[in-house]
Amino acid sequence: MPPPMDGSMSESVVRVDGLVFDYPTQRALFDVSCGVGRATITALVGPNGAGKTTFMRCIAGLETPFAGSVTVAGLDVLAEPRRAHQHIGFLQDFFGLYEDLTVRQCLRFHAAANGIAKSRRNQAVERVAELLNLRSRLDQRAGTLSRGLRQRLAIAQAIIHEPDVILLDEPSAGLDPEARESLSSLLRQLRHAGMTLIVSSHILTELEDYSTHMLILRDGRVVEHCPVSGEEASARRLRLMLSDPVDNLPERLMRHFGVGNVLQADVVPTDGATASFDFTGDLNAQCTLLRDLIGDGLPVAALAEEQRTMHEVYRERLRADGPAEPDRGAA
Repeated sequence: MPPPMDGSMSESVVRVDGLVFDYPTQRALFDVSCGVGRATITALVGPNGAGKTTFMRCIAGLETPFAGSVTVAGLDVLAEPRRAHQHIGFLQDFFGLYEDLTVRQCLRFHAAANGIAKSRRNQAVERVAELLNLRSRLDQRAGTLSRGLRQRLAIAQAIIHEPDVILLDEPSAGLDPEARESLSSLLRQLRHAGMTLIVSSHILTELEDYSTHMLILRDGRVVEHCPVSGEEASARRLRLMLSDPVDNLPERLMRHFGVGNVLQADVVPTDGATASFDFTGDLNAQCTLLRDLIGDGLPVAALAEEQRTMHEVYRERLRADGPAEPDRGAA
């Protein structure tokens, strides 16, 4: 059964359909399909060897898949790579800078490489330097910048042509806590400017600061693609506490409107019981649910929203997906 989509396939600025990618001795991606909505930040997560980097490189048009298609801003990346690249900015996990050039020269070079007219290059440099807080560094050599400022320059180079989509592979690697916080703020700023971001990282607590969606890959397959932020998520997680255990609690909960995916119904040491479930209603609907549960004779002690971290969702989905296959070394 195909994994659940985030509901935005028809409105996607990035669309991947049936993507299959093979290395000479192994398959890295198995029939991957997903859609990424405009002005969102998708956290691309998964174990080592899940296929995350290969997936991003296919979107960027840097790899040719065995099968499937990738469209960005309505353009087929394989059929029209040059046109598609005008809408894509890509920062790989290991990037290089021209260290003998100044920040201004680096940005002008990338403006030219991305087809920005000569008459507009200075304006483009000033705009992106302002956005990434690099104006005071424009005449400083790239090789003298700190790690955090080098990362900002690399991102500035990737977005100087104002792409619709930005792909960032492990962008916070090697940054100190202050630089990580600054990067999080920058990514939120780019999203509010209308850009769509896909960010790969192993630091889920950091991704949680700015991501609107999470795409989990495992063994080259999509395990989950779902909203994670309050403004995007269609369901909330509620936690019910009962003063006494009740038989068939999951089945009784599922009879009520808006209740789905009852994940646990555990007896607790005080002889009570708890259950967590997804709920699609608003606060008024939650009030009605509480009244109905009590009316059904359930000994309700508490009903409240349960805040789950991205790490909890990630671990839960991987457990539900079953044991991992042996590491095949895919990127």
